[in-house]
Amino acid sequence: MKVAIYSRIIEESERGEVQQLLDELHRRRIQPVIYLSFFERIRQVFRFPPDVLFFQNSGDLDDSIDFLISLGGDGTLLDTIAFIRDKDIPVIGINFGRLGFLASIGKEHLLTAVLALVNRTYVTDKRSLIHLDASKPLFGEVPYGLNEFAIHKTDTSPMIKIHTYLNGEFLNTYWADGLIVSTPTGSTGYSLSCGGPIVFPESGSFVINPVAPHNLNARPIVVPDDNIISFEVEGRAENFLCALDSRKEIVDKNVQLAVRREKFDISLVRLNENNFLQTLRNKLSWGLDQRN
Repeated sequence: MKVAIYSRIIEESERGEVQQLLDELHRRRIQPVIYLSFFERIRQVFRFPPDVLFFQNSGDLDDSIDFLISLGGDGTLLDTIAFIRDKDIPVIGINFGRLGFLASIGKEHLLTAVLALVNRTYVTDKRSLIHLDASKPLFGEVPYGLNEFAIHKTDTSPMIKIHTYLNGEFLNTYWADGLIVSTPTGSTGYSLSCGGPIVFPESGSFVINPVAPHNLNARPIVVPDDNIISFEVEGRAENFLCALDSRKEIVDKNVQLAVRREKFDISLVRLNENNFLQTLRNKLSWGLDQRN
């Protein structure tokens, strides 16, 4: 078995868990394939198995990779979709961050997670992605995201007008600081912070949600994800921001934009005892009432 490992950085207090992971992989005869940039930062402080391999980009991950382990928070896990693309490599998120909504396996459960991989006693959840089409190339070879696509005004510019269409039919003009189109996975992220609803990961939908709208009747709306959602942006500034998850680009207001569901999904690994409702309660305190 081969397991790729990706991380941005490991704090000194977390070194024990990472060494434990490397030792357990070696004991179970699982070959680690470590992100090279990460390895260069940690090579002096860890013991590595003699058969360790490395990857630098998506092309280095082939069909021999069984899983990709993300060590970090949700942002670190979001990075991994640029590497796995349509390769259908399941991602295991080990939470070394704060909330850990996507990276839902606590670092104290590292050995349990490795054992689950060996025994195939895990669950994989398919998660849909959102794809951006634009009249000029944006976001390189990864024009898709797991959480959301967002249009936003630049730092100090006035609000913008975002004319929005479903399959070419006019939906609404949003006078706002921006607009979010969220996947079900992203419904618990930026969209939730802007008053959007929580939708189940398998719901097959997008949430269209304005950011700081300048009227009282602009509310989030849930639409089927077989729609193509297109936009025309007006504003006093010449540019605005486009974002896919944590990646951003400054875009000229004349650029044409449309989003749709990506043709492929990604797989997130979870342990049997974790499910979406439990994560909502444990991570977001959903439904918490002192009377219960």
